[in-house]
Amino acid sequence: MGKVKIKNVQAGLFVPADYFSRLRKADIFPNEDKPLEVDLGCGDGAFLVAMAREFPERNFLGVERLLGRVRKVARDITRAGLTNAKVLRLESKYTIEWLLEKNSISRLHLLCPDPWPKARHHERRLVQQDFLHSLWDSLAPESEFLFKTDHDEYFDWVRYEVEQFGKFSMIPWQDGDFFYPKTDFQLLWESQGKRLQSLRCKKGTSHMG
Repeated sequence: MGKVKIKNVQAGLFVPADYFSRLRKADIFPNEDKPLEVDLGCGDGAFLVAMAREFPERNFLGVERLLGRVRKVARDITRAGLTNAKVLRLESKYTIEWLLEKNSISRLHLLCPDPWPKARHHERRLVQQDFLHSLWDSLAPESEFLFKTDHDEYFDWVRYEVEQFGKFSMIPWQDGDFFYPKTDFQLLWESQGKRLQSLRCKKGTSHMG
């Protein structure tokens, strides 16, 4: 598989020249060897931008399929002068399963994804066994998968899927354990008295087969 050449595009926006080849970290952030964090379904980009500002020693890739949101996030990244953040317009599942290189992600954030609450739509939920297998392959050793949702039933679903997968170690996670900005959705839900539940999963070095 040959090296993917990156097009010159607006700062903040990442567009692969080839959507059918695996991307290395250096293809997204040229000449950088920083840890790569991925924000799947990054929405309005507030979390992505806040994290990139707080951690200049890391690179952050937001993934979002809605064009209007992608344009906004790209503008916000550019206006903030951030060189360690970019946004990609693509489906979350495809990005993890087919685009990003194996062992390349240091942390993956999945914050308040669509819970698809109706039983007939559960097959559309992102977190399934096939996704977890691809995620495991994409994560570097000692890296983490962090998940938040306000939907209790979906939280139980994700926890069960992770337990069935059987390779991740569960780590306790409370607000304030480390810098983790709240999304606009989280602030809205908390103002309505709703609560978010969190799951923090670690890939160790003992399951690298």
